[in-house]
Amino acid sequence: MKNRLFFQALMSALLFGIATPFSKTLLNRLQTNQLAGLLYLGAAVCLLPFVLRRRLSGKMVFPRDGRNFRNLLGAILFGGMIGPVLLLVGLKHTLAASVSMWLNLEAVATAVLAVLLFREHLGWWTWLGNAGVVVAGLLLNYGQGWAGWLGLVCVAGAGLAWGLDNNFTAVIDGISPEDSTFWKGLVAGATNLVIGLTLFDWQVGADWAWAILLGGLSYGASIVLYIRASHGLGATRTQMIFAAAPFFGVLGSILWLGEGLSVLQSIAAIVLAGSIAVIFLDRHAHAHEHERVGHEHEHRHDDGHHKHSHDDRAMGVAHAHVHEHMPVVHSHHHWPDLHHRHHGAKGGWMR
Repeated sequence: MKNRLFFQALMSALLFGIATPFSKTLLNRLQTNQLAGLLYLGAAVCLLPFVLRRRLSGKMVFPRDGRNFRNLLGAILFGGMIGPVLLLVGLKHTLAASVSMWLNLEAVATAVLAVLLFREHLGWWTWLGNAGVVVAGLLLNYGQGWAGWLGLVCVAGAGLAWGLDNNFTAVIDGISPEDSTFWKGLVAGATNLVIGLTLFDWQVGADWAWAILLGGLSYGASIVLYIRASHGLGATRTQMIFAAAPFFGVLGSILWLGEGLSVLQSIAAIVLAGSIAVIFLDRHAHAHEHERVGHEHEHRHDDGHHKHSHDDRAMGVAHAHVHEHMPVVHSHHHWPDLHHRHHGAKGGWMR
């Protein structure tokens, strides 16, 4: 199952990475709020069939409990409204290749916030990897002047917003990833588009269709794949795989925009690659306690945490439904996934 989750996270990175160079082109004719709104509305359009199918089958598509509702609201505000606008502002002021690699600052924000606010455990390898990401970001900004610093500040702000979004979405377990991404795209996209149309000049054209298509792939399908991976790998480790997105963005900037790759950018790319690699050395094991809890998320019955029975499910088949976990204390190597959001020797599911 870990291999499948790794592949989902990598595909998520690819789809998100290509958004940077293509968005750079669309910014020539669309204002930032307008483009951000269209991108996220495209995500909602992409996921609407999945949400309707679940609704018609009688499944819950909107969180009814306070915890999941607050997590979804936080994801919409930070991930759907604030993050994309800051990214696009930064993209207007500097090279797409540099912005692509700066996006790895999101990994740093995700890790730090996971420790400070969400009680995740991080070891020395993870901290070393995140330090490397920061160093690479500073290398990329060397010699770019005030425009470069403005771009860096905006992209770092977007990374902080998406770091919050990543941690919120990693623990939404009452609805499917498609549902949470749909609501994020619909609410945040509509809000940003209304702001863009109200405060700035606009004209409907082919760029709208391209923006919606790009949003469906890069902010719809990509986010769903990310959420599914984060439920199994944890927000921080999934973000480390997702850190490959900037490299896909750099490749797209070279092929689509014709941007070159300087020696300094190449050095920064090597530092980034090494930083990502050392993250995977960081795993831990200790005795930990799971409290009794009921929730819904995609799972399999060969992962050691799902012992309930089915008449129609094989052990190795991934599926989702409301299920209950009994209290258990055990020890094994783990990452901070949906069932291991704890700090210290013992801890239960995050409430």
